[in-house]
Amino acid sequence: MRKIEFKPWGFYLTLEENKDYKVKRIYVKPNQQFSLQYHEHREEHWTIIEGIGTITQGEVESIIRPGEYAYIPVKQVHRLHGGNDGITFIEVQRGVCKEDDIIRIQDDYGRT
Repeated sequence: MRKIEFKPWGFYLTLEENKDYKVKRIYVKPNQQFSLQYHEHREEHWTIIEGIGTITQGEVESIIRPGEYAYIPVKQVHRLHGGNDGITFIEVQRGVCKEDDIIRIQDDYGRT
């Protein structure tokens, strides 16, 4: 059931999903970032596996490295920016795991 989806900022591979959760391997290209966003109906758990990046959670920005973990609760504004070598992480979504549950606040690629 593996499905790869290419985005302007990188790509993700869906590793597993069912009605309760979805697991993705996500790669953000060097010096790129996905939308500043939040989700109405799901939480996310991120484990960084390669690369270094900058994570935004609410008003806080910090560096995140391999082996580190981030918890993104429902409705928390968040974003990940890939460092000079990009960044790869495993994301576990819990709740309503649909792509239309992305509420974009700011996007470098003109998406709404």
